[in-house]
Amino acid sequence: MAALAYLDHHATTPCDPAVVAAMAPWWSERCGNPSNRLHRPALEAAAAVELARSRVAAAVGGSSEGVIFTSGATEAANLALKGVAEAAEERGDPRRELVTLATEHRAVLDPLAWLGRRGFRVRVLPVQPDGLLDLERLREAVGPQTLLVSVMAANNEIGVLQPLAAIGSLCRERGALFHCDAAQAVGHIPLAMEELGVDLLGLSGHKLFGPKGVGALIRRPGVALAPQQHGGGQEGGLRAGTAAVPLIVGLQVALELALADREQRAARLSALRDRLWQALAELGGISLNGDRGQRLPHNLNVCVGGVDGTRLHGLLRRRIAVSSGSACSQGSPSHVLAALGRSRAEAAAAIRFGLGRGSGEAEIETAIEAVREAVAALRRGP
Repeated sequence: MAALAYLDHHATTPCDPAVVAAMAPWWSERCGNPSNRLHRPALEAAAAVELARSRVAAAVGGSSEGVIFTSGATEAANLALKGVAEAAEERGDPRRELVTLATEHRAVLDPLAWLGRRGFRVRVLPVQPDGLLDLERLREAVGPQTLLVSVMAANNEIGVLQPLAAIGSLCRERGALFHCDAAQAVGHIPLAMEELGVDLLGLSGHKLFGPKGVGALIRRPGVALAPQQHGGGQEGGLRAGTAAVPLIVGLQVALELALADREQRAARLSALRDRLWQALAELGGISLNGDRGQRLPHNLNVCVGGVDGTRLHGLLRRRIAVSSGSACSQGSPSHVLAALGRSRAEAAAAIRFGLGRGSGEAEIETAIEAVREAVAALRRGP
């Protein structure tokens, strides 16, 4: 049986072999606990964690003392959102308003909904049909009672890039914190926290050719957080638990590799993505989801008109690995596409293509042929 063409890199990326090799000794012969500073193996592990901390911070224009290692971007978002809200409550801050977008990942929307049930006012703003926020609407929403604004850098489904610098400037002007879920952006597009005005930024290793189970929250110095996990006081008292040294080392190496080939990779993958879009558009009845220009270079999300989505994906999965939405949606209709005005039927017939480091012309041609054949078969009918 022919191998599937893997084009679902927004869901997860394969761990780069160099990352696997870098992690290998930390699973076995270099097994020291970095919290124990009484012998050399532990000190070596602690040094590896601190080196990774500084490298991760440098990669996103943050400070090393602001890096908190987590299990991924979901935990990072929970720590940022709940941590800011609870810290504000503890110090008697009267601001109780949190602002976000309807197209955010569930890792942001669900913690905010949890805070909403506990007395915070959560304002979920709509987006424009192209997936971009309306800056004037955001300006109207952010006021004296706004504690925090949360807007992702790059959407995990439609790849749209939000205007982070403008959002950051507005937040600074109004005295609100700016949290950014950058899981899909770090390692793929340039990001600099200080320049963008971002106060809290989350990322995941497995979205940039690193290991699953590790990520980080980077906070600007002075931003107060209440810990969400208690126990041993690790990570500056903000995230208890023994540090996963192999995974942290893997995150560092994956990020360094991603930065090293980012520009070349973006140019190559955007050309392949454009070739894919041109071929699909020729089929007719194919519409693009998300802004054409302001999007990740390796993302394409389309709706296929006139076909049943379930049957479409049933045919596609025989040859290509793609999805209809977020990997975390568990088959539910995409709330992102609904926010763009797509119907349930249109969302079900959406295809998200996520290209990656290993994607080449062969995978693109396989995808074109697979979609062409599936659409032809479904439009012919029984």
